[in-house]
Amino acid sequence: MFTISIMKDTNESSVNNVTQKTIVAEEEININSSEYFINRHIGLMQFNLRVLEQALSEEYPLLERFQFLMIFNSNMDEFFEIHLAGLRRQVSFARETVNIDGMRPQEVLHTLSAQIKLAIEKQYHILNDVLLPTLSRNKVRILNVHDWTSEQSLWAEDYFRNQVMPIISPIGLDPAHPFPRLVNKSLNFIVSLDGKDAFGRDSGMAIVPAPRSLPRLIRMPDELCNDGDNFVLLSSLIEAHIDDLFNGMTTTGCYQFRITRDADLDLNAAEVEDIARALRGELHSRRFGSAVRLEVDKNCPEDLVNFLLEQYNLTNDELYRVDGPVNLGRMMPLKQMLDRPDLIFPPFTPSIPKQLRDKDTSIFDVIQKEDILLQHPFQSFTPIIDLLRQAAKDPCVLSIKMTLYRTGASSEIVDALLESARAGKEVTVVIELRARFDEEENLQLATHLQEAGAVVTYGVMGYKTHAKALLIVRREGAQLRRYVHLGTGNYHSGNARVYTDYSLLTADPDLCSDVHKIFQQLTGMGKAERIKKLFSAPFTLKKNLLRLIEAEAEAAKQGNEAHIIIKVNALTEPKIIIALYQASKAGVTIDLIIRGMCCLRPGIPGVSENIRVRSIVGRFLEHSRVYYFHNATPHAYCASADAMERNLMHRVEICFPILNARLQARIRNDLQTYLMDNYQSWELQPDGHYILNTPAVDGERCTAQTVLLEKLAD
Repeated sequence: MFTISIMKDTNESSVNNVTQKTIVAEEEININSSEYFINRHIGLMQFNLRVLEQALSEEYPLLERFQFLMIFNSNMDEFFEIHLAGLRRQVSFARETVNIDGMRPQEVLHTLSAQIKLAIEKQYHILNDVLLPTLSRNKVRILNVHDWTSEQSLWAEDYFRNQVMPIISPIGLDPAHPFPRLVNKSLNFIVSLDGKDAFGRDSGMAIVPAPRSLPRLIRMPDELCNDGDNFVLLSSLIEAHIDDLFNGMTTTGCYQFRITRDADLDLNAAEVEDIARALRGELHSRRFGSAVRLEVDKNCPEDLVNFLLEQYNLTNDELYRVDGPVNLGRMMPLKQMLDRPDLIFPPFTPSIPKQLRDKDTSIFDVIQKEDILLQHPFQSFTPIIDLLRQAAKDPCVLSIKMTLYRTGASSEIVDALLESARAGKEVTVVIELRARFDEEENLQLATHLQEAGAVVTYGVMGYKTHAKALLIVRREGAQLRRYVHLGTGNYHSGNARVYTDYSLLTADPDLCSDVHKIFQQLTGMGKAERIKKLFSAPFTLKKNLLRLIEAEAEAAKQGNEAHIIIKVNALTEPKIIIALYQASKAGVTIDLIIRGMCCLRPGIPGVSENIRVRSIVGRFLEHSRVYYFHNATPHAYCASADAMERNLMHRVEICFPILNARLQARIRNDLQTYLMDNYQSWELQPDGHYILNTPAVDGERCTAQTVLLEKLAD
């Protein structure tokens, strides 16, 4: 009943055309045709559905399954705030551009609405009928009001009156109290009332915003519970004591609701003189953007629902009735609030390469001898932190230049930069203020660094600085020597424990010189200088990827073995997709490991029969970007960039070659491991749906992340 096809693109005629094609004459195929492309928003929704499926996997520990359900909720929040909001803006402003997939924004919205409603129904089914009962059997309970004992009820009443009631502010609706401006994604209650208040008002309706400063999940005292870990939701406490907020009146109904708003920021490069000041203004407005979704308790009466829809100018297409608490994401802390190692993944210790284990040996000496390649989270992020710490204390280090996109609230990376700046070293940091949902944190970070004496710039207006680069200049005798770190992921130690990414530490003179030139471009002005080994966006990355794909196609035409493996988070750029189609037609074997949205249709006769697309969804978030070409020299490249229009044309990105032959082989082996995964991988079909791979009846199970964990971690 709750089956959701991990599918399906709506353009039925296109899909049928694709799947019905068998052998088509070469001249009849137009690979630019919309039928060969999947809509990017629908592709992203498919990824969210794959995440939701993880909550049902009995192979995962119970609390990890619960966590996946919360992650799905968080993903959907962003999906509405950014993607659906953008589509609605196109429709509202009559900018319904047709992308290469041929679907208009209104058509995409309609398709997604149906898919999302089914997904939300399934989400609450998993919560209510699967996870909560299973948690309860494992002595972890989230108690509803009707579950409370008399002692627990007394405690709840006391907690409400002393911890909640002094903060909460009910708002009666009347001409003097119009409908309040509620913050994005905040928990609220609509209350129906009988009677008159002290002033004789009888509007019959009120809004109660839940205090955002209070935790959503509250632990009940152990002495009031028989055993296990017992919790109560803030929403349950408010609902149980709603009468206390309206003295002398009768509440006839109390129902949760939540509004999701357009949270995309609008900074016009032509009109902004100071990006930091402009961003501070935009951050405030984000909390009150246009409404794009109304979530409401499924039991809320129709008249109250219609009243809320009217307030926000929404229709039934944007209405989502939920069978449980709204904003499940606020239950994310449950895992951290418990000491239940039996219900989570077993811990592991990321390894450190043996070259870097000797604390008496300078990291600079190690990097000077050979390139070091780290694969997080299986290998530790600590060497990057240690490199910066050593640089801060080393009197021979003269300057540090670094890009920062996301760092986390408490960052050892930032601490080392602050120490270096205070020690009088030349510290230059390019901070991307527009890192989505981290803007405020990055503004604060910029202030702290400037106060310590660092030079802070905000990249290039109109181009997000998404590159991950660190450049250290050190005096060694009579010469200056450069050292570089390049990565596929952010300088964020928290992410490095749960995201898969590559890090390269190198002293290669050409790579170091290239990174120096990129920093010159970012902080200064002038024409782009020629760089020798790196590919950079928006200048050379896209054209070099196209060149490498075309070279592989030419090798195939000449009868040589040809193989392309690309592992990225998303593939949406039309010219890259068309180039891959052409390479497939030429006979190149193409394996694509695409975590999220993929606009390419694999397996189409005469177009993409040599292309396989898979998505890995597992314990860790697949985040590394790798481009492998069998006939290229070198074979392997890692990058900060996905194969998307925004990354290749509208961002500052770095794609770096893996020069060492041993490290190239290692990357090839890692990619091969992902291609062998038959348990946590999903195969994309020509019609746009995904099928979960399973081992043969007598076959051996292979889980890529488990293999890498066993191979690399201590």
